[in-house]
Amino acid sequence: MNTEDFDIIKSGVIYFDNGATTLKPRVLGESISDYYNHYSSNAHRGDYGLSVKASNEYENTRDLVCELIGADSPKQISFTSGTTDSINKIVFGFFRHYLKKGDEVLITKSEHASNVLPWFELADEIGIKVNYIDLDDNHKVTLGNVKKAVSANTKVISLAHVSNVVGDVRPIKEITEYAHSKGILVLCDGAQSVPHMKIDVKDLGIDFLTFSAHKMCGPTGVGVIYIKEEHLNNIKPIIFGGGMNAEFSTDGIRIYKSMPDLLEAGTPNIAGVIGFGYVIKYLNKIGFDKIHEYELELRDYLVKRLKEIPEIEIYNETSEAGIVTINYKDIFPQDLSIYLDKYNICTRAGSHCAKILKDELKIKNTCRISLYFYNTKEEIDKLICALKNPNIKTDIF
Repeated sequence: MNTEDFDIIKSGVIYFDNGATTLKPRVLGESISDYYNHYSSNAHRGDYGLSVKASNEYENTRDLVCELIGADSPKQISFTSGTTDSINKIVFGFFRHYLKKGDEVLITKSEHASNVLPWFELADEIGIKVNYIDLDDNHKVTLGNVKKAVSANTKVISLAHVSNVVGDVRPIKEITEYAHSKGILVLCDGAQSVPHMKIDVKDLGIDFLTFSAHKMCGPTGVGVIYIKEEHLNNIKPIIFGGGMNAEFSTDGIRIYKSMPDLLEAGTPNIAGVIGFGYVIKYLNKIGFDKIHEYELELRDYLVKRLKEIPEIEIYNETSEAGIVTINYKDIFPQDLSIYLDKYNICTRAGSHCAKILKDELKIKNTCRISLYFYNTKEEIDKLICALKNPNIKTDIF
């Protein structure tokens, strides 16, 4: 689907590492080059035409993000450098002041490092407790297990909408409804969901959403924070400087701007944000429902073909996203990934920044095949052909 929009595909690369970052369509490079070549200037700083154009293009992307995720107002959307930056700004800009010693935060052992380490740091800083929601036998999060994990001290549930290794789509709407009935706030890491399916933050009911542009055909160095209206006045900046202040004086008195400027200190990645806007329009034209349906079709085909190979173990056969995690018997995952690279097939090997998931999978490293809309069944056939090579082990070793 739309393979003609990606110049890198013409080189013969088969790219199955979309969970890490996606390929970039031609429109992204063109829009970024247009900014640098024709109206390169700082946004929100100048009263001349070039700066006004840059500012308008930048804010147009904020409007597009707002519409994309169903937010009520652009002031609920702040740009960051990525999901990691977004989660840190929420944890240390909001929850550092909201939580107190002994309060509990629930995550899972399948979370990305970005949704684990900030909570560990906050635990050391103010004495909160970080505990875990059990995964079921298929390594999925269920509402039942969330209810079992919740205690009288639970104040936050922080979950990826889609796991970056197991690929399970969590029932975030149902979890949020239950959490709110108990006075618990919900942070949703949408890094693996927003690029692949239609998201409506009001329907989900979540308090916070984070995601990255580079995982949805956009530039690196651009991320998003969505904050529910009722929390906007309670988040504090953790980075201070130009752009986020309205006034300050020699006696230390300072007045900071309101959201979204509050969290956007300094000169942002203007070109990247502008380019991201053009990518959102590109993806909207394809249609997120169409993207999601096609990915699931590809995923089912991939699992079916992988099951033809007795040496392959699939760890998430029943997941609902375009992520399939495997190992090949007696071959180290990194060796398998290097072998596949000989056929111009790009996969990801390792722990995938989910280093405590080994407690659940009982294995530390895996090989991950993650799909996007520009992948094809023909590419999957080439992968299977490489994996069926009778000389695979000798080719590796």
